[in-house]
Amino acid sequence: MTDSELIDLRREKWRVNGNAVRTLDDARSFIESVGFCAMFPLSPPVLIPTFVGAWAGTEERLPNHKQAFTDPRARDATELMVRLLRGKSAYEANLFGESNGFLFAASVFPYFYALAGERNPRQPPKPGPRSPYSELACDAYQIIHRKGPISKQKLLEEIGKGISVPALDKSLAELWSRLRITRVDYNEREGASWDVLQRWAPDAVSDGVNCSVNSALSALLSKYLDCVIAAEQQELETFFSNFVPRSRVREAVNALLSARQLSFVPVGHRSLIGVAQAQPVRRSGTE
Repeated sequence: MTDSELIDLRREKWRVNGNAVRTLDDARSFIESVGFCAMFPLSPPVLIPTFVGAWAGTEERLPNHKQAFTDPRARDATELMVRLLRGKSAYEANLFGESNGFLFAASVFPYFYALAGERNPRQPPKPGPRSPYSELACDAYQIIHRKGPISKQKLLEEIGKGISVPALDKSLAELWSRLRITRVDYNEREGASWDVLQRWAPDAVSDGVNCSVNSALSALLSKYLDCVIAAEQQELETFFSNFVPRSRVREAVNALLSARQLSFVPVGHRSLIGVAQAQPVRRSGTE
């Protein structure tokens, strides 16, 4: 395979070759095909497709998350993405920051939960010196658990006076990063709506809790390589280091190579890693 052939295969897979995603069925098909994608281009760049790129059908001059409110392509792509969330065909995480949502296909999300989510989701978060949750985050969780799905505007009203929007945003990010809550809807008047993830997607959470870390990481590595066709070891580590240590990524890659589930792929003058192709079955005897 040449470098240009690899680029062409990615462009086709990521729907940036002119074959734009415009309908809900298209969007479902796209997210299941790639497994996961950023909503907008990331900075610094990460080897991953974007939902706005698939909607536009091109990689040229795509808006970033800061330009989303002024770019009609971003608004239309966001509207379609929200429809995926409402229908639970995709789930959103703040893998690269709250302002640039990261989407997971419904079939893939439990693996991500196994790596990043709470193993005892029924236990409400509690503040404390060793807790990753602030007191405000725990208060917000209790309100979302009691009244969700609830918009950020209504949540702010419920919490009471004296709490600023940035403080609430920080608290929501604490809960979201541990997959305790998730964004489930959006409208221009009230903004995003939140719900407790375990209530919104009980089956996905249950599957994630019951999946081992090694199995989840192996499944995500294979899906990522299916998405990007082939990648360098460094590219794998860069992406997955956002939620697991690099050493664990290397161990998982080596194990999958040893098991021949992954293989080395010559691309130009490089040797990349890809999903192993099934070998044809040899027939014994004469035809």
